[in-house]
Amino acid sequence: MNLAEGLRKHDDGVVRCFWATDDALYRRYHDEEWGIPVRSDTRLFEKLCLEGFQSGLSWLTILRKRESFRAAFSGFAIEHVAEFGPADVERLLTDSRIVRHRGKIDAAINHARAARELVQQEGSLADYVWRFLPPESERPRTMDYAALRTLGTTAASNRLSRDLKQRGFRFVGPTTAYAFMQAMGLVNDHIVGCPARATVDAAQRALHHRVVAV
Repeated sequence: MNLAEGLRKHDDGVVRCFWATDDALYRRYHDEEWGIPVRSDTRLFEKLCLEGFQSGLSWLTILRKRESFRAAFSGFAIEHVAEFGPADVERLLTDSRIVRHRGKIDAAINHARAARELVQQEGSLADYVWRFLPPESERPRTMDYAALRTLGTTAASNRLSRDLKQRGFRFVGPTTAYAFMQAMGLVNDHIVGCPARATVDAAQRALHHRVVAV
C-alpha cells in the first residue's frame, strides 16, 4: 500500500504521522494525546509551561522529563505554583530531573500567577483558551502534508499569542501558541490517512456536544 506523503508505517503495523519516531513514549503521545481536546485547567497550564521549557530543545526531551516536571511543580496546580518563592526557584535549579534554566523556571511561576488572575476574570483557563478555536474558514480544506507544512503559525495562533503576552505570559510566540493549539486539540493536524485523526475528530465532536448540552 502506498502511503500519502507525511505518513509512515511503523514496525508495529500502525500508520502514524511522520513526526512520530520509533520511541515508544513518543508513539503513545501521538496515538493517545496529541490533538485530543483538553478542557482541564491543570493540563492546559502544564502544557503552556512545558512549551516554554521546550524552547531550544525537542519535545521528546521534555516528554521524557514530564513526570519529573509534574513532581517538581506540584502537579502543575495553578494555585500552588503561583505561590512559589525564591526557595522554590533554588530548589528547582538543583533538580537534575528537569530543565534547570532560571529564566524558564521564572516564566513558569509567572505563568501560574497570570493564569490565576485569568481564571478569576474568565472563570477558567479552559474557557479562555477555547475562545481561540479557529473558524473553519481559517482551516485547510484537506489536512495533507503540504497543508501541514504551511501551518507553523496561523491567524488564530497570532491572536492567542498576542493576548497571552498582554496578560503577562512569556515564551508564547505565535509558533509556540500554534504547537499548544495542536497538542490541546483546538485543531486536528493529524494527516489524512493517520488513524489517530478519526480518534481526534470523534473526541472533538463529543466535546462539542457536551458544551452545547451545558
